[in-house]
Amino acid sequence: MPILSSSYKAPFYLFNGHLQTIIPSLFRQVDGISYSRERLTTPDDDFIDVDWSQVGSDSLVVLSHGLEGDSHRPYILGMVRAFNERGLDALAWNYRSCSGEPNKLLRSYHLGASDDLGFVIEHALHTGNYNTVHLIGFSAGGNITLKFLGEAPGQVPTEVKRSVVFSVPVDLKSSAQKISRIYTQRFLKTLGAKLEQKRQLFPEDIDLTNYSVLWSFPEFDNRYTAPMHGFRDADDYYTRSSSKQFLKHIQVPTLLVNAKNDPFLSEACYPFEEAKLNPNFYFEMPESGGHVGFTEDFRKDVYYSEARAVRFLLDEARYCL
Repeated sequence: MPILSSSYKAPFYLFNGHLQTIIPSLFRQVDGISYSRERLTTPDDDFIDVDWSQVGSDSLVVLSHGLEGDSHRPYILGMVRAFNERGLDALAWNYRSCSGEPNKLLRSYHLGASDDLGFVIEHALHTGNYNTVHLIGFSAGGNITLKFLGEAPGQVPTEVKRSVVFSVPVDLKSSAQKISRIYTQRFLKTLGAKLEQKRQLFPEDIDLTNYSVLWSFPEFDNRYTAPMHGFRDADDYYTRSSSKQFLKHIQVPTLLVNAKNDPFLSEACYPFEEAKLNPNFYFEMPESGGHVGFTEDFRKDVYYSEARAVRFLLDEARYCL
């Protein structure tokens, strides 16, 4: 019954989930990471940009960022640094259209694009001398990671040994309905800018008329995400892409950490029953942490998420050999 207690406590000066979410997102700075970028050509003749931070290891962590994020977000850089310091290489991949340049196709990225994660992992294994790969995902990237691990567990490469994900909306529909308008409008602004770029390439396929009146993710996903990616509508997209249905099939030891006060997550995003039924799926619910927050001391740049990931993927794994 792998439901884990949590030792995490937010600092007193970040006293609610909104502050624990916003302050690290806007004000954290991480130094010391020097990426080497590689552009991968996908099987459908598109491209994905990945950023390597290599220290000469035969072990690799593959990191998947959140919605409208990229490989330079502080939570990604902090995690890269944490594992580089422990002697592991890191690969942070940018979803289609998230690396600073619009991708070539009408499709972009979405929260169920586990095929792209699989492609990135296979490329890393083909080009690198890695006998161990660990997966780390945040928010949207956590959903993609869990879906990848559980939708076809027999096809997960044997080199993938463990995984840890944070702040994951495992039930997309209820999470899309829960997130407040303040956060939604911030995301819709950047998503709209990308749609405008894509409209220049596909003027017949993208209509931005009255885009400014959209106020929710279900509206956005029904109008854009679903038709651009082969889903019938937003409900079909949420149903097929939510990772919660795949948790019972995960065969790689995997830890999900979702804070109880996460302002992005609905009640359905706390999968206690799934953790009780699958000995490979561990669930931890700290009382605090916000969404992709988990700072222990913001002023000293100390983050529980990084220490927890290192402990689960490396230190605790030693006792399971």
